[in-house]
Amino acid sequence: MPSPRPAQPGDSAPWRDALRIRAAEHGAVAVGLALVVLGVAGFVGVLDAVREADDLAVLDDPVLAWLVGLRSPGMTAFLTVVTTVAGPVVLPVLVLLGSLAWGLWRRDWWQAAVLAISMVAASLVSVAAKAVVARPRPPADSMVVPGLETTYSFPSGHTIGAATFLLVLGYLLWVRRPTVPSLLGWGLTVATGVGLVALSRLYLGYHFVTDVVASMALALAVLGVVVVLDRRRAARAARAVTTADG
Repeated sequence: MPSPRPAQPGDSAPWRDALRIRAAEHGAVAVGLALVVLGVAGFVGVLDAVREADDLAVLDDPVLAWLVGLRSPGMTAFLTVVTTVAGPVVLPVLVLLGSLAWGLWRRDWWQAAVLAISMVAASLVSVAAKAVVARPRPPADSMVVPGLETTYSFPSGHTIGAATFLLVLGYLLWVRRPTVPSLLGWGLTVATGVGLVALSRLYLGYHFVTDVVASMALALAVLGVVVVLDRRRAARAARAVTTADG
């Protein structure tokens, strides 16, 4: 075996590296837990508004009626494509193919698995919440295609799927080379993508405002769990390297 490299004057002490790694881990975990709390609190707040028919829920019917009145053939066709891509058929296929491509290209199956599992978790949470809340869809005469959506309305499965996908994918890309410009780009991409999907669900008459906002909150909580798990794993790997080098 090769002899250990002699310590150099500029080398960091192992204990200093360990403290730095632990501080970074604690900071990241705190951010992740804050996202979980914020997301869950947001979801509970919106759910309370739905049940009490107050606060944000007072916008449900007026916004639905306003968007129905704005419909045009071109916009309807465009937002139908958006909602189809974000639906339970196309989006899972895109996620599966993307995860496989990521794993094969990057040789990083952890991040590929994180993306796929987070999408599955978001879908399960959405289905469970729908069953528990059991909120009916908007009136059939407000839907572009009456009867197309037959499940419960709260929360929006399309929106939570799109939001989870963009949030988690953006995080996994950003955390490899974290910079402020890339963070801003991630935020803009998420806001645009999720906004389009949410708008499509409202415009086409399949959901209320509270449905899509609740989904965004749940997706934020899922991102928080991803951040906690991913950063703890990264910290363990960094500690293993430090111990080996020491």
